[in-house]
Amino acid sequence: MASTDAQRFSTRAGLLLSVIGIAVGTGNIWRFPRIAAQNGGEEGSGAFLIAWVVFLLLWSIPLIIAEYALGRKGRKGVVGTLAKIAGKQYGWMGAFIGFVATAIMFYYSVVAGWCIFYFIEMLTNPLPLTNEAAEGVWDGFQAGGTPVFFHAMAMGIGALAVWKGVGSIERINKVLIPTLLLILVLALIRAITLEGSWDGIAFLFTPQWETLAEPQLWLEALTQNAWDTGAGWGLILTYGAYMQYQHGTVQNAFITGVGNNIVSLVAAITIFGTVFAVLGAEMSRGEVLEVMQTAGPASTGLTFIWMPQLFATIPLGTHLATLFFLGLAFAAFSSLISMIELATRVFSDLGLPRAKAALSVGSVGFLLGIPSAVNLDFFANQDFVWGVGLMISGAMVAFAVIRYGVNSFRKDVVEGGPGDWRAGRAWEWLIGIAVPVQAVVLLVWWLWQSATIYAPDTWFNPLEPFSVMTVLVQWGAVLAILLLLNKWLVNRTLYEPLSNPSQK
Repeated sequence: MASTDAQRFSTRAGLLLSVIGIAVGTGNIWRFPRIAAQNGGEEGSGAFLIAWVVFLLLWSIPLIIAEYALGRKGRKGVVGTLAKIAGKQYGWMGAFIGFVATAIMFYYSVVAGWCIFYFIEMLTNPLPLTNEAAEGVWDGFQAGGTPVFFHAMAMGIGALAVWKGVGSIERINKVLIPTLLLILVLALIRAITLEGSWDGIAFLFTPQWETLAEPQLWLEALTQNAWDTGAGWGLILTYGAYMQYQHGTVQNAFITGVGNNIVSLVAAITIFGTVFAVLGAEMSRGEVLEVMQTAGPASTGLTFIWMPQLFATIPLGTHLATLFFLGLAFAAFSSLISMIELATRVFSDLGLPRAKAALSVGSVGFLLGIPSAVNLDFFANQDFVWGVGLMISGAMVAFAVIRYGVNSFRKDVVEGGPGDWRAGRAWEWLIGIAVPVQAVVLLVWWLWQSATIYAPDTWFNPLEPFSVMTVLVQWGAVLAILLLLNKWLVNRTLYEPLSNPSQK
């Protein structure tokens, strides 16, 4: 097999489908419709969509451009690339970015397992007709060790996909992503043909302008962009290490970001249309919105409890439910594969043969994901701690560019690909000023929310799932270890036993 450093995506389409696979995950289908509903006014959620698109341009696309360029320039994983670009003393930053994405991988694999289970459940059993029956399916699934089994299945399949290298990842995503998009389009067509569905679609796109004056709406829009595009996670940087030089960064970043948000909109139209069509005849708009806004245990309410019973009431609902959860499983897998690849690449850079690195990541990922598989409180804690940690990851990506010199980085690294667009001075301002400011504001807001809303009386208790202290203790422990290991990590990662000519 070709060496890790010599591997490249064979085509631009393979690169784009794989990176879109990073961005398109359960956050688009599972999280986005609920967040849009929660941030809508009485008239509609259109104002939230406006803020969401604004942050696509102010946060996600600038970071995606930076990650593509960093990966192509560094030709290493996150540790080696940050050490090369920002300086050897900052390798620990790359390690922190990598750890955050890997910590998310531990419980994200659990979600992928849920999706596999529900696909099989929809395929083999009658759809639940009542809320009690739907909750019974969920409670029965969670009651035994079944989530651990499906978590193991998800990690195993993901590690196998990564084991053979970027060529395997490219081939899988060339099938996975087009199939996912086809499933979403079929679900969309069925949803918009339901009587009453256009009431939900109209609500989704109708702006209540005064809600734009609410800071929380803007902060929620920024949070959603940070989570569902994959910007700042280090995942796109990892795939960028395998891109060919002529595959420019700016066009690819826009295609990635815009493509991701289109998928989110398709999912939202499908879910808003289906919910309003089925429940609108028997519930008021306020009651329908309450169904969409209620998270349920570990944010499962809308997707895993309500959607199966809604599908049960419409013609061809069983087929649609099966396709819906198959698409959700595909979305989860495309993102999970990228998380496994990120960790595998870091260990490969440290000198571990790729096959052993993939096996190690899969095995450790399974073991450290078990607590989230068996305890939803632990799952929610990890989602809170490392989800907020993504804000720091995004700031660290921007910091690497700032350390190199934003103007020099744009001219030397970002621009110059054949036929690519120019990033221009606007990108310099966005990555050098706007992204760090957004990261600080969002981080302070989340910690303030934790101290005043989520755990106002126990913010100082590190054992409280949503306290400020649980975040600070876990971040602090990881950062302390990585700072102590910085020299060893950088020396091992940048050590080149053989001088191989770089490939453009």
